[in-house]
Amino acid sequence: SPHFAFLHVTANGNDSKKLRVEERMDCPPSRVIHIRKLPNEVSETEVIALGLPFGKVTNILTLKGKNQAFLELGTEEAAMTMVNYYTAVTPHVRNVPVFIQYSNHKELKTDNAGNQRAQAVLQAVSAVQAGGTPSTGTTASESALTPAPSPVLRIIIDNMFYPVTLDVLQQIFSKFGTVMKIITFTKNNQFQALLQFNDPVNAQQAKLALDGQNIYNACCTLRIDFSKLVNLNVKYNNDKSRDYTRPELPAGDGQPAMDPSVAVAFNKDSSSLLGTPSGMVAPYSSGGGFPSSLGFAQGGGALSPLSAAAAAAAAAGRVALSGHSGTSGVLLVSNLNEEMVTPQSLFTLFGVYGDAQRVKILYNKKDSALIQMADGNQAQLAMSHLNGQKMYGKIIRVTLSKHQTVQLPREGLDDQGLTKDFTNSPLHRFKKPGSKNFQNIFPPSATLHLSNIPQDITEDDLRALFSNSGGTVKAFKFFQDRKMALLQMSTVEEAIQALIDLHNYNMGDNHHLRVSFSKSTI
Repeated sequence: SPHFAFLHVTANGNDSKKLRVEERMDCPPSRVIHIRKLPNEVSETEVIALGLPFGKVTNILTLKGKNQAFLELGTEEAAMTMVNYYTAVTPHVRNVPVFIQYSNHKELKTDNAGNQRAQAVLQAVSAVQAGGTPSTGTTASESALTPAPSPVLRIIIDNMFYPVTLDVLQQIFSKFGTVMKIITFTKNNQFQALLQFNDPVNAQQAKLALDGQNIYNACCTLRIDFSKLVNLNVKYNNDKSRDYTRPELPAGDGQPAMDPSVAVAFNKDSSSLLGTPSGMVAPYSSGGGFPSSLGFAQGGGALSPLSAAAAAAAAAGRVALSGHSGTSGVLLVSNLNEEMVTPQSLFTLFGVYGDAQRVKILYNKKDSALIQMADGNQAQLAMSHLNGQKMYGKIIRVTLSKHQTVQLPREGLDDQGLTKDFTNSPLHRFKKPGSKNFQNIFPPSATLHLSNIPQDITEDDLRALFSNSGGTVKAFKFFQDRKMALLQMSTVEEAIQALIDLHNYNMGDNHHLRVSFSKSTI
């Protein structure tokens, strides 16, 4: 086999000049791809994974100190497919956007005294692609490339602000091979799917390419693992499950595509998936089209940003929720601790998942409240994250209300402060379209993310403050700039309580502490 190696750019002066010239964008197509702005610790395996879905990778060269790499594909056509796809969809390695263009090298000539590891990785990859087993001697870092254990993938979707239907999954995954069967279901309030390819190698490539990608911009993140199952048994062809090899299967009871606790309630007149050139607008915002994060196949095997037609299909998958279309953004919350709960505490907790406009604790039933969110998506998100959580010692129930709005008391009528209008509150987290907060929506967790911490506040100050909310602080960690920190309470319930008590707490000098749930642990 040919020798692969790392060209240390100092090898001869000529090479380093050539590489500098490549800052230009206008190189003609070549089967060598130049990748820039890679994260520091990147492995060869991760760089190769960028090229795998598009064809055979024949050589790789990483320039460690420069955060760059060159990837040689088997054919120019494969390279063109790759560049076209990544022009529409920015590739991410370890959550860092990287830049991809044609190299002005026509092939990679690497000196054979170089790194054996790249060669081992490539051998492993081509073995997997050919369906064999990699030659012995590959190290743990190549374990991503051991033969695929199963043709079945388990797919979990995080941050699901838009409904993801079985058809959407089929469109995305069939780029990597023949999709035979799909089963979708809801588990732990999360949309999940099992998807079976005809060949484990295709499952491997789909997992390498798609794990961690967003289906739509800033939401619907795919988390992909191999399933322990090697074959799926599908009984019905409907919008929950499908066996593409057996079109004659009955539709069964035609259940809705998703359990209502996850189905995202769309507004009837909502054009949120259409009406912009790329067919998408930001979650909850009203306008500003942008390319989606994982487009659909349209000819030539390349993926292009979500087309309006595909978006329409996704929107058509919206679900009518038990007897009404869920167009309102009003939630009914019950089993509240009526001694403790206030409109303000509900506003703060539900405000983690959307902008709560009005809160009304029911006069005749003070363990229940109506909360009007800014729209149906936000109501859905709050419901799926907060139903079943503990607030002031009681497990709360959150459902969609049949009310369209929350009425304010008539002028001059005192309802004992049970109804509050927060429409003009400065504390809404999601007012600004495209706000960073959209990407930081996580389920309630024992670990809290704190930000806007004044410079003179110490770890001890924060530990004392959070212990006062009636819990135990288990761990604490400042971020580098000390404006942010992670703080872990001993239970999720304690963290919920601390967030209610301390979000927007005035730390002095008008520094208001911001508190969110974190996906990290300390």
